[in-house]
Amino acid sequence: MSRAFVEKGYQIISGGTDNHLMLIDLRNKNISGKKAENVLVQADITCNKNMVPYDDKSPFVTSGIRVGVPAITTRGMQEDHMPQIVEWIDRLLMDADNEGLQKSIRGEVNEFMKQFPLYPDMG
Repeated sequence: MSRAFVEKGYQIISGGTDNHLMLIDLRNKNISGKKAENVLVQADITCNKNMVPYDDKSPFVTSGIRVGVPAITTRGMQEDHMPQIVEWIDRLLMDADNEGLQKSIRGEVNEFMKQFPLYPDMG
């Protein structure tokens, strides 16, 4: 997943994934962590705003987001699914004020996730 972010110009704090979390510095994308978190939530993509090293924004705004991989791998997604998720995130963050895009991608995300139910044995 980190490779897909790096290819789109995102700065991963560790340079890659050292564990199951990625801290992404958004300063070069001109969007705050708070705004990014809110935009992604509107499209049913969960992440958290997070401070980055030498952050120039307050802890309530932040310059980064934290993305966790366990939430998606637990549902059965594999490495080849990650570029699609990164694509959605990038499209949303690069057009953060486009509510129509948020709604459209939310539909795509929800349709995609149908193949990865939370509790497949309860059906």
